[in-house]
Amino acid sequence: MKKIIRYTPLLLSLLLLTHCTVVGQNQVRSQKEFEVTDFGASNKGDKLSTKAIQNAIDAAHKAKGGKVVFTKGTYLSGTIELKDNVHLEINEDAVLLGTTDAYQYRKLEQGNLALIVAKEVSNISITGKGTINGQGRKLALAIDSLHHIGERIDPKYNLKRMRPNELHRPELINFLKCTNVNVSNITLKSSASWLQTIEQCKDVSYDGVTIHNRAYWNNDGFDIVDCTNVRITNCNVDAADDGICLKSHSKDHYNDSIYIANCTIRSSASAIKFGTASLGGFKNVTIENIKVFDTFRSAIAIESVDGGVIENVKVNNIIAKNTGNAIFVRLGHRSGDSPGIVKNISIKNIDVQVPFGRPDIDYDLRGPEVNFFHNPFPSSITGIKGHHVENVLLENITVSYPGRASKGMAYVPLSRLDQVKEEVKGYPEFSMFGELPAYGLYVRHVTGITMKDITFTLENDDFRPAMIFDDVSKIDISGVHFPKNKKDEIILKDASFYKVDDNLLEAVRKL
Repeated sequence: MKKIIRYTPLLLSLLLLTHCTVVGQNQVRSQKEFEVTDFGASNKGDKLSTKAIQNAIDAAHKAKGGKVVFTKGTYLSGTIELKDNVHLEINEDAVLLGTTDAYQYRKLEQGNLALIVAKEVSNISITGKGTINGQGRKLALAIDSLHHIGERIDPKYNLKRMRPNELHRPELINFLKCTNVNVSNITLKSSASWLQTIEQCKDVSYDGVTIHNRAYWNNDGFDIVDCTNVRITNCNVDAADDGICLKSHSKDHYNDSIYIANCTIRSSASAIKFGTASLGGFKNVTIENIKVFDTFRSAIAIESVDGGVIENVKVNNIIAKNTGNAIFVRLGHRSGDSPGIVKNISIKNIDVQVPFGRPDIDYDLRGPEVNFFHNPFPSSITGIKGHHVENVLLENITVSYPGRASKGMAYVPLSRLDQVKEEVKGYPEFSMFGELPAYGLYVRHVTGITMKDITFTLENDDFRPAMIFDDVSKIDISGVHFPKNKKDEIILKDASFYKVDDNLLEAVRKL
């Protein structure tokens, strides 16, 4: 028997209200997703879609937030600008491709040229399993050609190195003074300059990002500038320049509360570096669980040379294979009214293998070779006269050195330690002092250094002592192991208030 339903006016009203609510919710959901192809973007990479993509972003912003979606395909674009509450979703098999037409790029006030720009916006993100490709080499060479034919003159063109200034070449991403930034699971590749500059931003998260930036010169992976509360986790970085670089461009700002963890880094410069731009400084930085390989310069470089303050830095669990230098800590005075401060540095659980030759020999773009004859460089921790690095802890550190040092190649005898250049205004780099008279660790102008459970190994003989301390006070050394087990492995010059465990007393020589 067929059941008959009688619709009362009240029931009809409730059904109509429910129907309208469901329809309204579906409309809200549809309004929250904005496929760029619906705005006229081509997914075939055959024409510029900059305007269409920007229209999708503007529509999402106008709707008080939404997801701008790139489905499968290739989308050619010039500069696009993110707005508040806009989320770029680049799906798997989708590519946002930067055009090689230099005239299609712009910058926001105070920012740099980039494919994706944002200034003073909140709640922005770039996610998905797709790719953003800047076509960096083609774009940089196009910019170079435009300069030489007089169509787009670069006033800071580098004649010596035969390339346009880095600020004349677009990045992939440039975010300035933004809050709540999330980038995850995306692949970023091939910028014409630095891959990305994140400057004066707050609450920034990068997670699971793959970076391949080996297209041209100045190809850093990350440049984090004067930011607060930044997390970089589970990222894989392969860069022709510094892998992850913290910078400070303003003496009125500094990087604070930075967390870098569980990343793998390959670099033709340094893997993780503080500086060289170091006007304000870097505070409360934690770096842990990092794998480094085939890297030309330092596994970790901590540098203040422009008046900035570096304090409360914790580095833990770094494994670096085939890497040119283990640790480089530098306080200099290249610029600024007065030298900065470097203090409270903890470096623990480090295992580094330093080769005899260039570790990045397989790169097609390689950092400039040192322009003087030298033996393999040790790690170094150095300040300048009257301005010391303060309170450094080195614990559970193993470094394998190649040895093969030759007095015929370069030689600084212990009687002439003053021969080592101070380079107060020099560009900070582990090779900046020229030949160094130790094979393992060179320390100068430091107050307070504690060393526990340190092991240096040599693949071949090295005539130099393992460690030299010059103008260093408050030294505490225990559990240090050398491969040669002979006298004169620890050299103290102008050292005071030092403590060396009994097993090492025969290895100490005081000049």
